[in-house]
Amino acid sequence: MLVFALPKGALLTPTITLLRHAGLDFSPFLEAGNRQLQILDSTGQAQGLLVRAQDVPVYVAYGQAHVGVVGYDVLAEKQPEVAQLLDLGFGQCRLSVAVSGASPYRRSLDLPAHCRVASKFVHCAQAHFRALNLPVELVPLSGSVELGPITGMAEAIVDLVSTGRTLRDNGLVELEVLFESTARLIAHPLSYRLNTAHLHHWVAKLEALVREITPAPV
Repeated sequence: MLVFALPKGALLTPTITLLRHAGLDFSPFLEAGNRQLQILDSTGQAQGLLVRAQDVPVYVAYGQAHVGVVGYDVLAEKQPEVAQLLDLGFGQCRLSVAVSGASPYRRSLDLPAHCRVASKFVHCAQAHFRALNLPVELVPLSGSVELGPITGMAEAIVDLVSTGRTLRDNGLVELEVLFESTARLIAHPLSYRLNTAHLHHWVAKLEALVREITPAPV
């Protein structure tokens, strides 16, 4: 039986909607009173695991799930040993460098050497500043990263931006975008190679659906 790791949070509803169109129904995960973390889909063809988004690639890499959905931002930060199969096109956001609006800095290279940069995405931030040959002190945070510049703890942050409203509401401005992120379909490499639980069939169905709803390039 196919085991699917589903991400809690903003990606859950569009993921379940897409899977429903493909023939797998995990809609009980969306019910307000649901406390189950593992269910069978309504057709009995697959099992769903409801996990934190950051843990989806862990479950897939360790083979507890054959396939899963997770944002590219998580993959870029964790760099798990999984097969990236498909860009699903939803969950759009970007990883950006931001500073206080009152700051004199307008690009990453303007930041002073050895300044503090707060981020949940330490590895991505480190790679960005290393590529610029700019040494910085990275301050790992797990939430409210925007407080870094507000409190003076950090000159800049590296964080996910969707609409930009949170930055604006806290007096911050974007300097640069490190990369754009969308939801990705990932699989355990060996499971995909061996076509475990007819995995290729489901990937093909999802690929056809994504192609159908994605606008053609102009």
